[in-house]
Amino acid sequence: MRVLLPDTPEFRALEVPGVSFAFFREDHVPQGEADGAVLWLIPAQTRAELLSRPGLKWVLTLTAGIEHVASQVPEGVALYNAHGLHDRAVAVHTLAGMLTAARGLHLFRDRQREGRWQSTFDLGTLDGQRVAIWGHGHIGRILEDLLRPLGAAVTGIRSRTPVEERDAVLAAADWVVLLLPSTPETRGIVNAEVLARLKPGAWLSNQGRGNLLNTDALLAALDNGHLSGAVLDVTDPEPLPPGHPLWERPNVLITPHVASSTRDLVERGAAYTGQFLTDLTAGQEPEGRVEAGQLY
Repeated sequence: MRVLLPDTPEFRALEVPGVSFAFFREDHVPQGEADGAVLWLIPAQTRAELLSRPGLKWVLTLTAGIEHVASQVPEGVALYNAHGLHDRAVAVHTLAGMLTAARGLHLFRDRQREGRWQSTFDLGTLDGQRVAIWGHGHIGRILEDLLRPLGAAVTGIRSRTPVEERDAVLAAADWVVLLLPSTPETRGIVNAEVLARLKPGAWLSNQGRGNLLNTDALLAALDNGHLSGAVLDVTDPEPLPPGHPLWERPNVLITPHVASSTRDLVERGAAYTGQFLTDLTAGQEPEGRVEAGQLY
C-alpha cells in the first residue's frame, strides 16, 4: 500500500508493515499512484493535486469538519475524518471559555491591562446553570461529562430533535453552546428570531462554525442587553478583520479558531495516522468513516 503523508519529522518517523510512504509539501506532490492520502495543513490547490492521484481508494483528513474536502473527493473514494484527534481539546476549550465568562476573568484581564484593582463584577459559577448543547455529538458528549461535576444541567439538541422541543430547550438555557458543522441546513440557523427566543441574560458559545450564527443579529442581541455575552472560537467573517465591531465588545471572548489546537497536535496527528493505517492493513474498519450525506 502506498500512502501520501505530510512531510514533517513526525510523519516521516512512522513505520507500518506493508505500507510505503511518499511525502508531500505545499509546493510538491509526489507523482504516481497512491492507495491513500492523509490531508492536513495544505492549501486547496495542493489538496486537489493529492486527490487526483490515480488509484486512490481512501482519504483521511486530520480534521473534524470535512466541508473543505467533501465535494472534492472523487466518487468511489472512501473519506475518513479525525474527530477523535480533536474532540477532547474542543470540549476543554469550550469549558474554559464558559468558566472564564462565569468568573469574569476576561474583565479582570482588561482591568489588569489598565492597572486597575476592581472587584465589583457580578461573578458566578456553572452550578445550577442550564446548558443547551446544540450539536450533541462526540464533542458534546465529552463536554457534558465535563460539565456535570460542576453542577450544570445539560440538555443535548440533535438534528432529529423536534423544532418545538429544541426551541423550548433554548428558551430555558443559561448557556447555548453551538457545536454544529457547517451544512446547507445549518448555515445561518442562529438568526435574529432564534436569538430573540433565548432567555434574557443567556450566554452563547460558538465552537462549531462561524456561519452558523448571523453576526449582525448577534451584535444586536449583545448591544440591546438581551444576551449577557458570547464566547467565540469561530466567526463570520473569518478571520475577523481589524476594526470589526465584535473586537470592541467587552462581553465577547474571541479566540482565533484554535479550540482543537494543542502543543502536541502534530505528534498526536502522526500517532492517529499510524493507528489508522495499522487498523486498515489488519482488515479492520478505522473509525471516522464519513457516509454519504454526513458532514461529521
